[in-house]
Amino acid sequence: MKMKKIISVLTIASIFFGCQKLDLNPLSEGSSENWFSNEQEFELALNDLYRPELWYVEASRAYNLDRYTDDWSQREQLYEYASGTITSDWSDSKETWINTYKGISRANIILNNIDKVRGTIPEEKLNQFKGEASFFRGAFYSYLVFLYGDVPFLTKEVTIDEAFAMGRTDKDIVLKQIYADFDTAAKYLPPPGSGVRRITDGAAYAFKARAATWMLDYETARDAAKSCMDLKEYSLDPDYRSMFLASTNSSPGFIFVLPQSMELTGTEAFNAKSFVPRYAGGNNVAQPSWELFCSYLCTDGLPVDKSPLYDPEDPFKNRDPRIYETIVEFGTPWLGYIYDPGVAQTLEIATGKMVTNKESQLSDQFAAYNGLCLKKGVDETWADDYLSDNNWMVMRYADVLLMYAEAKMELNEIDESVFDALNSIRARAYKVPKTAIALYPSISETNQAKLRTIIRMERRVELAWENRRYFDLIRWRLMEIANKRPVVALPQKPGLTANINSGDYFFPKGALPIIEDNGLVNLQPIINTGKVRTPVIRDFQPKQYLWPIPTEEITINPNLLPNNPGYGD
Repeated sequence: MKMKKIISVLTIASIFFGCQKLDLNPLSEGSSENWFSNEQEFELALNDLYRPELWYVEASRAYNLDRYTDDWSQREQLYEYASGTITSDWSDSKETWINTYKGISRANIILNNIDKVRGTIPEEKLNQFKGEASFFRGAFYSYLVFLYGDVPFLTKEVTIDEAFAMGRTDKDIVLKQIYADFDTAAKYLPPPGSGVRRITDGAAYAFKARAATWMLDYETARDAAKSCMDLKEYSLDPDYRSMFLASTNSSPGFIFVLPQSMELTGTEAFNAKSFVPRYAGGNNVAQPSWELFCSYLCTDGLPVDKSPLYDPEDPFKNRDPRIYETIVEFGTPWLGYIYDPGVAQTLEIATGKMVTNKESQLSDQFAAYNGLCLKKGVDETWADDYLSDNNWMVMRYADVLLMYAEAKMELNEIDESVFDALNSIRARAYKVPKTAIALYPSISETNQAKLRTIIRMERRVELAWENRRYFDLIRWRLMEIANKRPVVALPQKPGLTANINSGDYFFPKGALPIIEDNGLVNLQPIINTGKVRTPVIRDFQPKQYLWPIPTEEITINPNLLPNNPGYGD
């Protein structure tokens, strides 16, 4: 563990929380021993805690944790986690550990210096600083206990020698401090809309609900989510698609968003080529999976294996509207062309000419292996220089509503407030009032087991490709099922020129996926037809429910032994 007493504060132009903006100024480095003497120095030190690098799991690279789940397909590549090959030298574990503890250390330095300046800075301001730093410490620790279990626990500045002598603290003890930190933040931070342009109390309630949900503490999750809802400061954005675009700087549904801006902050953009079709100059190597595609219900509220509305020859027909905002629909305009991986030629919209369809394996063997293309968060700016600086969505209001509904369901407290939360999300998807139950498939299921399936599937489609799926599969203990199944791809037919029946090509006639009671999608019936390929098979190992303590940390500090089970010493 590399604890430093130096705070380096980055220059950031804007950060968005709900409708709040935060403009920051540059700052050179300063020592904690002589730095905290006025309001500006505290504020600038706090600014550093918004640095995306400290939120490594959420913002280290494009869709970081989605890569390890059944929502993701990437040709014949499996990342180490999905292939079951991670060790204590795994880079994601190392970078997450280091950067998260950097955030904790910096939050502790701020908290430990507040009492030193009482009487020279207004008490109200000091309390705000305390609330803000407490929020970040609680958030960072919540990631650590979820990913690693028992971890070194410190709430004050320590020397290098003290840090290297620390062992691991029971995660339940750390969790108590996490809750306490979020309670402190909620007590001292102002509400959204107060004019204060920093993190607010709504985020504290939301993140406490998330930490509790991760730990399956549903009573705490219920109460914290309800506290956030009772603020009545957040609402669902009526435009599902626009929330995720780089041009969107505010939304009534934003609770915590990490900013990215090449122009204003110099933030390094991620390479968007992996998500741009080949005909538009990208390579489209990473796609939404068929499992995710099949998770979207039909407009009657039934899954594709049970709904009479599902048509395998037109698989986008009669589906939950969110599918059209997440995955590019076949036969529709997309980034200058008509997207249809089932034809050898496609229309170039600008010229009106039919051209070779590089996004079809009829013409190009390197086209998207499963025929699907990501739409969520993508726009024309991704295809101009193949770089994107979309803001990273860490917490939005729909997640709070879903956590509340799940907590109440798990506690078997199924009532109208549960249906209200769920139907608010469903109705928004259909762009109709919640009361117009004839215009969307409203939820009224009172059976706990059946409602559990509904909520799990609702979380999947509402929060698709927002880095939430990984946490859900781990806490539900479903990763060992979802990530033991093969990735499904189209048959390769390079060099052909004739059109093919898209229905039989994508989802072979007579074979439907199975939507299981646990909410997972089972593609085995489609695989059994022999008309699809399975280029790789995910191979999750049970030890991966916890991440390994990095080798470097154990080498420096043997008190961290034993490592988590399965990773050796």
